[in-house]
Amino acid sequence: MIRFAIPALAAGIIATSAQAAEVQIVSQGPVVELSVSETVDAKPDIVEIGAGVSSQAYTAVEAMRINAREMTAVIERLKALGIDKDDIQTTGINLGAQYDYDQSEQRQVFRGYQASNRVSVTLREVKRAGEVLDALVAAGATDLSGPRFSLDDDTQARAQARKAAFAKARTQAEEYARWSGYTGVRLLEISESIMTNRPIAYAESDMRQAIKVAAAPTPVEPGLVGTMVSLTVKYEMTR
Repeated sequence: MIRFAIPALAAGIIATSAQAAEVQIVSQGPVVELSVSETVDAKPDIVEIGAGVSSQAYTAVEAMRINAREMTAVIERLKALGIDKDDIQTTGINLGAQYDYDQSEQRQVFRGYQASNRVSVTLREVKRAGEVLDALVAAGATDLSGPRFSLDDDTQARAQARKAAFAKARTQAEEYARWSGYTGVRLLEISESIMTNRPIAYAESDMRQAIKVAAAPTPVEPGLVGTMVSLTVKYEMTR
């Protein structure tokens, strides 16, 4: 959250001692506090995809060895597709014992170890998302997540949303002032929060065989992503 304090002009300023530099703004008229939000939609230019490999073996060492080989194949496939190594990031490596429950003996029976490794992939060509998803599965990925769409630089969208939210807030404050018998308003304080909407269009699942037999690349529609700016503003009603 970003907070701006507007210095008092006509109103008096009460300052505390040098030890505490807090400044309080004293208003002479009634104060109206408003919370407004505006969202600006834009076409995403980045998509993030998660891919993982899970491997099982009777011993922990073997499970990790198999998993390392299979995950290396996935990563090498990504690099072969032209994805920069800096856009491939390991997000989790796990190893755990696996058990089955024996109903007849009512006890757990050890069946081996499962090792898993996951990476997050950033694609800077959104239209390649379907192609990359299919390639990941063909290379050995056993689960996928995403895609998560976003903007590489949302500065412009944020500025547009901020401007629209601020204009709405002032208009509403002026309306309250007129309804209350005042002629104008004076800004006292602004606080801001920003949220970027990243819709998920491809739920995590195990679709390896289904995608392998697909005649066409997995369809991925990026749609739009929204950047929302929320403002909380305080205005003093003036005559």
